[in-house]
Amino acid sequence: MCGISGELRFDGAAADPTSVARMNDAMVPRGPDGSGVHTSGRVAFGHRRLKIIDLSEKAAQPMVDPELGLTVVFNGCIYNFRELREELGKAGYRFFSGSDTEVVAKAYHRWGSACVERFHGMFAFAVAERDTGIVVLARDRLGIKPLYLTESPGRLRFASTLPALLAAGGVDTGIDPVALHHYLSFHSVVPPPRTILSGVRKLPPATVRTIHSDGTGTEHRYWSVVHERRIRDTGRCAQDWADEVAVTLRRAVVRRMVADVPVGVLLSGGIDSSVIVALLAEGGQHELRTFSVGFESTGGEPGDEFGYSDLVARHFGTMHEKITVPSGRLLPSVDRAVAAMNEPMVSHDCVAFYLLSEEVSKSVTVVQSGQGADEVFAGYDWYPPLAEVPREQAVEAYSSVFLDRPHAEMSEIVQPDWLLDHDASGELVAEHFAAPGAESTLDAALRLDSSVMLVDDPVKRVDNMTMAWGLEGRVPFLDHELVELAAACPAELKLTGGGKGVLKQACRGLVPDEVIDRPKGYFPVPAIQRLSGGFFDRVRDAVTDPVAKARGLIRDDYLRRMLAAPNEHRTTLGANALWQVALLEMWLQERRIG
Repeated sequence: MCGISGELRFDGAAADPTSVARMNDAMVPRGPDGSGVHTSGRVAFGHRRLKIIDLSEKAAQPMVDPELGLTVVFNGCIYNFRELREELGKAGYRFFSGSDTEVVAKAYHRWGSACVERFHGMFAFAVAERDTGIVVLARDRLGIKPLYLTESPGRLRFASTLPALLAAGGVDTGIDPVALHHYLSFHSVVPPPRTILSGVRKLPPATVRTIHSDGTGTEHRYWSVVHERRIRDTGRCAQDWADEVAVTLRRAVVRRMVADVPVGVLLSGGIDSSVIVALLAEGGQHELRTFSVGFESTGGEPGDEFGYSDLVARHFGTMHEKITVPSGRLLPSVDRAVAAMNEPMVSHDCVAFYLLSEEVSKSVTVVQSGQGADEVFAGYDWYPPLAEVPREQAVEAYSSVFLDRPHAEMSEIVQPDWLLDHDASGELVAEHFAAPGAESTLDAALRLDSSVMLVDDPVKRVDNMTMAWGLEGRVPFLDHELVELAAACPAELKLTGGGKGVLKQACRGLVPDEVIDRPKGYFPVPAIQRLSGGFFDRVRDAVTDPVAKARGLIRDDYLRRMLAAPNEHRTTLGANALWQVALLEMWLQERRIG
C-alpha cells in the first residue's frame, strides 16, 4: 500500500532527513496519495502513502505514538487487523485512527517483535523505540512486500525499493559475482540476502532484525513451512484434502477483501485466478470488477487467452474489462517496465503486468491475483519427474530440470574476471535440499521454489509492476495457512491431473470444467518470446552499448553467437538467453550503473 524508507546512524551524528526525502521521492508511484518524513535524533523515517484502509489523515505515516514511545512506517496490509484491534482494545489500548498501521504499533508494544506471528497479511515495517533506541525491521512470511538495506560505517538505510536507496547516494554499485552467478543460472533469481549490487541487501522473508543504537543487533527467522506429512492428517482421503483446500482458500480470498476502496481481480482465464472470482461470487460479492490483458499474435503464437477469461466473466457475471495492447505500444513499455523493477527480472510477462496494472489502476486501487498456486500446489511440468527421484540424487535431478545452465558452461558466457571457482547456485540448491523438514525430493523442490524462487520472481513481479501504478496486488495463494496445508498434502495428490490435482478437485463445482481441464497457459507476450524487429534492436543496443562493453560481464564471442541467432539460444526452461543477458544490462543502464 505504500513505500517506506529510513536512515539510522550509529556514529553520534543525526539522521539526514534530506536523504530520506530523496528516497521518498523515488517511490512516488508506490504512494501517490501522501508523503511524510519524521526525524528524531539518530533515526529518520519516510513514507509514501497509497490510501486503502482509513483514508483520513489520521492514518498518515510515519505514525508517531507519543503515549507508547513508538514511531512506525509500514507497507502492506494486515488482513486481521480488526480482530487484533478488538483484542488490543480489551487489553486497554486506545486508538486514534482506523488503520492497520496503528494496530501494528500497538501489537508491537503489547507483544514485542513476536507480534509478527499474530499477523495475517503481507508487510514490511520498521518500528523505532524512543526510550531504548532500538529499531526493528520485519518482513512477512512469504516475502510479498520487499525491504532493501544498505550499510556503511556508522549508518544503515532501508527502503521498499532498491532504486530509492540509490537515490539517497553512497551505495556500492559494484556487481556481486555470486549474485551474477545466480542470475545466470538460478532462473534469473538472486536469493536473499544478496542483490545484483554488492552494496545492497534485502531482508529475507519471515525475518525480524533488531538493531541497537550502537549498530549491533540480531536477526531471526520466525516462520518456515514444513513439507512433511502430519500425524493429524492420517486417514484423510483425497476428497478430504480437497475440501480442506477449498475451505482454507475461501478464507484466504475473503481476508483479502479488507479495504476501504474497491477490490478487483486480475483474471487470466486460468484456474488460479478463476477460482478467486468463483469464491468471491459465491460469497455474494456484487459488481466484482475483473481485468484481462492480451497482445497481438506474433509468429503464429497467440497473444491472449480471452476465450477462457470471457467464459469465467460471463459465468459469474463480473464487470469485465479486456485490455488489448497494440504492438506499437509494447516496445516503448519495455524500458518503462525495466525502470519499475527493483532488481532485474527476466520474465517476459513483467511487461504484461506493467501494462495491465496501468489500465487497472484507472478503475480500482486493489486487486487479487493468482500468483503462487503453481509453486504451492506443484503446477509446473518439472515437478512430476522429481516425484520418484531418491533423495541422494535429488540435487542433481532438480538442477537438471530447473537451473538455466550448468556451472561448467559459465566459462563460455562470463568474462574471466567474473568467473567463480565454485558452483554458487548448485551449492545453494544442495544446502536447501539438505535442510530438515522435507520428506521427499519433490517436497524439497517445492520448499525451495516456494521459499526462494517464488519470492524473488513471481511475487516480486506482482509487487513491482502493480505498485509502479499505485495498485496494490494481493495474493491469496500465499496465505500462510494455505501454504502450510499444501505443504502437508501428499505429493501424489498435488501431481494428479497434470499438476495441482488437489486444487483442481477443490475447484470442481465452483469453476467451469472447461477452465479446470484446459491445458496450462502462460501470460503470453509473443513479441518478447521471439525477438525480432524493434525488440531485437533494443536488445542488441543494450548488450553492445559502450557502457556494457566497459563493464565486461559477458564474453564477446558468446554475445556474437546470440546476436547472430537471437531466438535459438534457450535456457533449460526455455527462456531466451539473449533476453536474459540484455535485461540485466538494460536494468543496470537504467540505474546509470557504469
